[in-house]
Amino acid sequence: MTPTKTTHSTGAAASPDCDVLVIGGGPAGATAAALLARQGRRVVMLEKAHHPRFHIGESLLPANVALFDQLGLREELERIGMPKWGVEFVSPDHDHVTRLEFAEAMDKSMPYAWQVRRSEMDEILFRHAAAQGAEAIEGCRVREVAFDADGADVKAVMDDGAERHWRARFVLDASGRDTFLSNKLKAKQKNPRHNSSALFGHFTNAERAEGKLEGNITIFWFAHGWFWYIPLADGQTSIGAVCWPYYLKSRSKPLKEFFADTIAMCEPLAQRLKDATLVDDAVHATGNYSYTSTHCSGERYLMLGDAYAFIDPVFSSGVYLAMHSAFVGAEVVATALDQPARAAAARKRFEADMRKGPREFSWFIFRVTNPTMREFFMYPQNPMRVKEALMSLLAGDIYGKTPIWRPLRVLKTIYFAICASHPRRSWNAWQRRRRNIRDLGPLAGENVVEVR
Repeated sequence: MTPTKTTHSTGAAASPDCDVLVIGGGPAGATAAALLARQGRRVVMLEKAHHPRFHIGESLLPANVALFDQLGLREELERIGMPKWGVEFVSPDHDHVTRLEFAEAMDKSMPYAWQVRRSEMDEILFRHAAAQGAEAIEGCRVREVAFDADGADVKAVMDDGAERHWRARFVLDASGRDTFLSNKLKAKQKNPRHNSSALFGHFTNAERAEGKLEGNITIFWFAHGWFWYIPLADGQTSIGAVCWPYYLKSRSKPLKEFFADTIAMCEPLAQRLKDATLVDDAVHATGNYSYTSTHCSGERYLMLGDAYAFIDPVFSSGVYLAMHSAFVGAEVVATALDQPARAAAARKRFEADMRKGPREFSWFIFRVTNPTMREFFMYPQNPMRVKEALMSLLAGDIYGKTPIWRPLRVLKTIYFAICASHPRRSWNAWQRRRRNIRDLGPLAGENVVEVR
């Protein structure tokens, strides 16, 4: 599987070093590399960092479980993961909390997922791709990709400064929020309908629920956005505040103190953390991270997962959409390499598939802080199976045959009807959100890391 040392120039006469070169060794890239290597392809996967490496985005969806089953990695996830059976919502405007279980969805075969350390999960996926036959190289950052009619020349730099070159028949961009090809092709666009920033850290000795509820994710709404609360199997808890940019721009003190003040604004969360300790005194921030791309495919490339688009993490959809795109993308690559006459149609289907996930989640994400939508979560009802359909969406069951779309249309109709019946509240909420999503530019001086 090791590519030749010869450096090829572009042109039809050049013999490829690999069939597929994958940029990025996270969930999307490692999944695609494993699947393509299983097909007998010559696959090279380049990861700029070294595993294990820190990454946020620790909450998986039940729809992820079937993908790990297909990879043969379910036991590995069971070993490192905290079982997650549902979600809890806590609102400052209500005296009760709401707990929903994935078993309440239409498809009862996906009752749980896991909370995971991404450093552990991502390394499992990366090593698995290598075990399947992919050449997995760490500490290698792609600098240039030049396409021609027959493939691409790829230039990369190792940690020690050594340059590496590959000739590939096809390129998969799984570079995450680096969005390598999207930036190169000037295809990346800020999401005009959403704009948020995040602060996050890990805590020890945070208060947890007991028994089956221990691993559930909790969503806390507060004045400037919402918090995630994700219990991990090693006893630590991931806490993050997803805020409107104006709030992070208001910071006038060190990030750790600002994060503590932000937590204090949410009294139920502060109570759970009253005896907790911030791990390594480390707080991270990232800003303005909701984006999409004008397209995600070309004759010799695909963009997978976050390399194409990223939306607000409130429904924990990032890892699932990334891995799903890898499964679908691997089929498109096989078609492009083996049946080129059918490649254009396969890419067209891929484009539609990639738009579907963010679109279906985004309708609810854009409205999750609206008082009408908040009522739906705090007082869940099931006329015409709307609650079951919503839980199916939250479980990630959007690509299968579960008949969720008619109930979801009913739910949206109810939402608009309630908004119309409370015109002043709805108008104020719309105006507030319009102000909140204003782009105030990048956050200065923060420890910016990737968020999925």
